[in-house]
Amino acid sequence: MSDNIPAGLKYTTDHEWAKVEGTRVTVGITAFAVEQLGDITLVNLDVKVGDELTAGKAFGTIESVKTLSDLFAPISGKILEVNKALDGSPELVNEDCYGKAWMIVLEAKDESALASLMDEAAYAAHVKASAH
Repeated sequence: MSDNIPAGLKYTTDHEWAKVEGTRVTVGITAFAVEQLGDITLVNLDVKVGDELTAGKAFGTIESVKTLSDLFAPISGKILEVNKALDGSPELVNEDCYGKAWMIVLEAKDESALASLMDEAAYAAHVKASAH
């Protein structure tokens, strides 16, 4: 099991991370999610810049040799950026899930919603409970 849970990020129960910089929120999937998925074969981001996302709604899918999983918005907001590099290079998720393989950047609609996300300690406990 991975202990690779960076400090300073927020986390969801769906194993996504959110890097908060003011109202800009960069979203990706965690190392635990990558471990569970195995080799990523396709990342399909079904959103474009300017789209409004609702917290908990799917914004795309990620496919691996094992499974197909939905990607969920951690908070509501407007899409500012979509990582087009993942279109041709889904393996970036396996290589650098907290860096180059970010998925989307949102403009947070309501910053107080970020308080509902887990910090690294809470997420570590969640991962431990999920790993059974």
